[in-house]
Amino acid sequence: MIPTSPAARPPIALRTVRLVVLLGIALSAFNLRTAVTSLTPLLDLLGTQFGFGSATAGVLGMLPTAAFAVFGVTTPMLARRVGIERTALLAMLLATAGLALRSCAGGVGLLMAGSIVALAGMGIGNVVLPPLVKRYFPDRVGAVSTLYITVLQLGTMLPALLAVPLAEAAGWRVALGAWTLTALAAALPWIGLLAMARRRGSGVRVDGPSTAVASVPTGGARGRAWRSPVAWGMAMMFGTTSLITYAMFTWLPTLLSEAGASPAFGGTMVALFSALGLVSALGMPALAVRVRNPFAIVLLCACCHIAAFSGLLLAPMAAPVLWVVLLGLGPSTFPLALTLINLRTRTPAGSAALSGFMQGVGYTLSCAGPLLFGVLHGATGGWHWPFAMLYGFVAVLLVGGWLACKPRALEDSW
Repeated sequence: MIPTSPAARPPIALRTVRLVVLLGIALSAFNLRTAVTSLTPLLDLLGTQFGFGSATAGVLGMLPTAAFAVFGVTTPMLARRVGIERTALLAMLLATAGLALRSCAGGVGLLMAGSIVALAGMGIGNVVLPPLVKRYFPDRVGAVSTLYITVLQLGTMLPALLAVPLAEAAGWRVALGAWTLTALAAALPWIGLLAMARRRGSGVRVDGPSTAVASVPTGGARGRAWRSPVAWGMAMMFGTTSLITYAMFTWLPTLLSEAGASPAFGGTMVALFSALGLVSALGMPALAVRVRNPFAIVLLCACCHIAAFSGLLLAPMAAPVLWVVLLGLGPSTFPLALTLINLRTRTPAGSAALSGFMQGVGYTLSCAGPLLFGVLHGATGGWHWPFAMLYGFVAVLLVGGWLACKPRALEDSW
């Protein structure tokens, strides 16, 4: 623990480093979803502009989880080679380049290429933020996790809210390209940190005055996360949470529309569903660090899911706001999983390995959510089988939560 008495506070240089890193974490977190939610509200407009239909829109919709899965697997190897700070800088530079490229698109090819580059950066950023928290703020895991998960949620909501107004006021290129500036801003603290390191010499440590950049230790992290029940439990919990969330984001408006609601009401319910993520982002990390085994939280989230699914299936318009509130509280296992990355590891190397494995496997699983839900709905013409699928994944969520929440460390199984 870092002392807090005036005589034993960290040196000024170290406090400066931590302040720069905290700014970098917060700004990077804001930019982890901007490429996703700034695009989807404009797909109809872009489809008309470039002449593509639902198939291309579907591919664009699947790119985020696919990119997050690929870079969840590969980022720990990159971080071991160049260090997590340089990897964080690379993430934001890729996001900046991809967003800028996409805003200059003259056709579908460049639009998709820009999206892939931007999402590659954001996929890398997903993985490196937890070990950065572990390295620089081991005494403030709950507080810093709350900060970056809350900012991540804001970065998810704001582009979606502003996309159409910006496009109407200044054109779709401005609506897509405006987020290039926030991604570039997020790169600046990492550039500053690396410049400080170059001037001062050897590796940055949170428990000493040295202020240069250390790379992730090779230790025993390489390739070993897949052997750990903690890692598999985290991947199952994270993956099923993402699968359910993306399925509901995609199909909730259609479900309510078929039940008699207006399209505007469906959009409002999706906004409510998204906004409730802020509630769990603000409270879950602080709660998780105080509970030795948070499985009761997972169980409560599963109950919220089951109640919401049952209401939407059997009586969607009887109390739609209640069903959506319960639906929005269910994914509280998302910030729980992000916080547990650091609570179930002892080192930044372990945190990077667990973060990459959890997100790589989890996002691979979540890719199937909207697709399977839609296939089952199309094949049966109803909602019973799609929701039966989601009930099954809630059971997987509980199994994963049971494994992930046991008070043990990833390194114990290496």
